[in-house]
Amino acid sequence: MAPKKKDEAGFSRRTFLKTVGAGGVAAGVLGPVGAAEAQGPRAAGPGPVAIQLNINGKVHRLEVEPRVTLLDAARTRLDITGVKRVCDRGSCGACTMIMDGHTVYSCSILAIDAQGKTIRTVEGLADGTVLHPVQQAFCDHDGLMCGFCTPGFVTAAVALLEKHPKPTREQAMKALDGNICRCGTYKGVLAAALDPKSARGPRASLEGSAHAEQTSARGQRVTPGPQAQVIEAGPHAQVKSEVSRG
Repeated sequence: MAPKKKDEAGFSRRTFLKTVGAGGVAAGVLGPVGAAEAQGPRAAGPGPVAIQLNINGKVHRLEVEPRVTLLDAARTRLDITGVKRVCDRGSCGACTMIMDGHTVYSCSILAIDAQGKTIRTVEGLADGTVLHPVQQAFCDHDGLMCGFCTPGFVTAAVALLEKHPKPTREQAMKALDGNICRCGTYKGVLAAALDPKSARGPRASLEGSAHAEQTSARGQRVTPGPQAQVIEAGPHAQVKSEVSRG
């Protein structure tokens, strides 16, 4: 039997029909996907985009690149410098903020993702010139030394006491476990968090706190006023960490 003839174009009718059929199927399958992608949200950036941040009860409008963290937006764009950049990798807690009632590492959150959230920093804790009871407790119990970690510890302690007004020692240690003090003031930090006066809130009675001369945990006397002043400074004793690290 003589072989079947092929089209002069160089391919058979069967090949032509297969090509046409496959093209139709591909168009039917891929068409809806492409349409869905076209209707998706537009990508932000890479240039600056307008955002709004609600920090300490005030709405801030600014323009930042999508890659800018909440920490950088607060410190370099809004001059909110209470939060500190130390490790910049979410491990030390110096940049701790309270976002919608939960503590977060602001160095690990993009500013653009913090829109619509209620954010608080250490600057928003005091009532005018009167320290928040937690801040005063840190002074009373010598829960600070160089000060770099203090804002993060204070913020974490405030979040703890808002959730557990009378925390146990174990609850306090767990809440503060994400913060590191390289000076070793863990004993004073823990005492400040467990101080009953710390849970009274920003408008707490001032009896026995900022407006009464007190003796600190290291035998130092402090004078009344929002900025506690050490009159008789004792030696800076190093204490062993009482906060477990997971």
